[in-house]
Amino acid sequence: METLRLYDLNFTFAEKYLKTFRYPWEALAGLKEFIVSFGATLDKSDYTEVRPQVWLHKSAKVSSSAHIGAPCIIGEGTEVRHCAFIRGSALIGRGCVVGNSTELKNAILFDGVQAPHFNYVGDSILGRKSHLGAGAITSNVKSDKSTVVIKAEGWTLNTGLKKLGAMIGDFAEVGCNSVLNPGTVIGKNTNIYPLSSVRGVIPESCIFKGGGVIAAKK
Repeated sequence: METLRLYDLNFTFAEKYLKTFRYPWEALAGLKEFIVSFGATLDKSDYTEVRPQVWLHKSAKVSSSAHIGAPCIIGEGTEVRHCAFIRGSALIGRGCVVGNSTELKNAILFDGVQAPHFNYVGDSILGRKSHLGAGAITSNVKSDKSTVVIKAEGWTLNTGLKKLGAMIGDFAEVGCNSVLNPGTVIGKNTNIYPLSSVRGVIPESCIFKGGGVIAAKK
């Protein structure tokens, strides 16, 4: 679940920033400030500051019906579709899709991430070419509003955060209408069956079938 185990940092604007944290969720607290400072360094021949602290690559396609709150960076070749709601503190990489009615808040999307249909991504980090099926969401607040605890077999860690969604590794696939409960960690190359309720740490290169059944990929 450590940052370098989940993500290839060569595929995000936040490479140097994320390298300073052992666990990726530690980066969320300062993400807003990082986006503001990094955005000011972007090459003006490639990026346009369309309004204060909102930077779009000139090749990005953004629907006129999308809302983009500050601060935000949208990378090369990314598509933001009809009625997307980017609330702010969103670092969106190259070649991503933020789709119809998808909502982002305090999140990092590595290059090639797809959240194309009715997704909620809050206080989360999505690794390179990870994909959320239609209706899949990252739940980021516990029902009792207590701090989020990450649990693995024989191990727990209290993050001290009241808002924490999911850490999704590179190339992970999350099935339609799945809920990733607060503090879920999904390893690289892992698949989550549709309609799953997921919590805890799911190892890399596995298939989560629900009901506590996790199978290693062959």
